[in-house]
Amino acid sequence: MSSPLISVAQLRAALAQDPAPALLDVRFDVLAGALRADYERAHIPGAAFVDLDADLAGEPGAGGRHPLPEPAVFIAAMRRSGVRRAQPVVVYDDAGGVMAARAWWLLRHYGQRSVTLLDGGLSAWVADAGELQAGSVAPEPGDFEGVPGSMPVLDADAAADLARRAVLLDVRQPERYRGEIEPLDPVAGHIPGARNRSTRDNLDAAGRFLDPGALREAFGRVGAVDGSDVGVYCGSGVTAAHAVLALEVAGIRAALYPGSWSGWVADPSRPVATGEG
Repeated sequence: MSSPLISVAQLRAALAQDPAPALLDVRFDVLAGALRADYERAHIPGAAFVDLDADLAGEPGAGGRHPLPEPAVFIAAMRRSGVRRAQPVVVYDDAGGVMAARAWWLLRHYGQRSVTLLDGGLSAWVADAGELQAGSVAPEPGDFEGVPGSMPVLDADAAADLARRAVLLDVRQPERYRGEIEPLDPVAGHIPGARNRSTRDNLDAAGRFLDPGALREAFGRVGAVDGSDVGVYCGSGVTAAHAVLALEVAGIRAALYPGSWSGWVADPSRPVATGEG
């Protein structure tokens, strides 16, 4: 697997090529929502803003807080953002890629051939004296198209089965996994049999991904190794995409449970575990 990450230096070189990559700014906050005002103050030149709630997720409900969007919604958003089928795409945020990874995953799911996440995000760009642009960008509409199905996906039953027989990773913070706190969903705990490794542990202090070897070693400690059957979930399926990306950096393919914990607890008949096991 080629790396799903692109460095600032690599992005600079790519922007000088023809075709240059489409740039998607996916800044978002769980409580504040889409950070469009931050984007309009300063973004990488040429980047189009993508609203995670409106463009990369469906309506909250039985499928969780951020279910996958309807294909027509996602395709329209990508075309509006200037994404073309034969063009590379680079996505970024300012949160270590935790939000932008949802766009990376969806584009891959729809078969986009070249899509990468800017390692370190906007902070890395600024730290390297990258130029910034204010206002909004309205790119020429793209011709993006596709059908979902290129990335492995789990539903609730498949996630439960994977937790019993293989490796299902809960990538929320440990205190949420253990059920000690739950700030967003009505029930605390985790899917029985799931193992915990916070997606934040995939980043260094500067918000960049650990190197592949370090990630392989860390994932190996929770049983996720190359060739193993691995699934990932979080609270609403957004940060889990970040973990899928980190696993790919490590050379491990993993399935995403988009409903994640918020979708799991939408059905009160599903079992809940607390504590470490």
